[in-house]
Amino acid sequence: MDDIDRRLLALLLADGRASYAELARAVGLSAPSVHDRVRRLERSGAVRGYAAVVDPAAVGLGVTALVGILQREGAEQDDLAAALAEIEEIEDCWFVAGEEAFVVKVRVADVDALEHTLGVLRRTQGVARTRTTVVLSTRFEGRRRAPA
Repeated sequence: MDDIDRRLLALLLADGRASYAELARAVGLSAPSVHDRVRRLERSGAVRGYAAVVDPAAVGLGVTALVGILQREGAEQDDLAAALAEIEEIEDCWFVAGEEAFVVKVRVADVDALEHTLGVLRRTQGVARTRTTVVLSTRFEGRRRAPA
């Protein structure tokens, strides 16, 4: 990855819908060259995809919580991760160091829905217990940084 690739990544992070012509002007290359570079970045896994950023509250998901999951003794982490992936309300899942095995971000409509989701989590095979932190407000989220 060279400096032009890094600049392309920064530009794509700022506007994933930028055209190859726009990207080409910004980095001083031809559109076909930029197309080839972007395709190479995609194939290498440096660019994993493109997505719309949606306001959760605008789509009825007004409550966010971070839930630490303590794994049951003898449970397999891959099995637990697969079970967590099946729970629709879980938006993100991280395997972490510390007392908890996983931390998940849950988005739901309201506190009643959060209570229901926590019950589902507690009944999930491999979960010993949970520790929940309700998010009061989000100062920033999904910060994207270009590679240095």
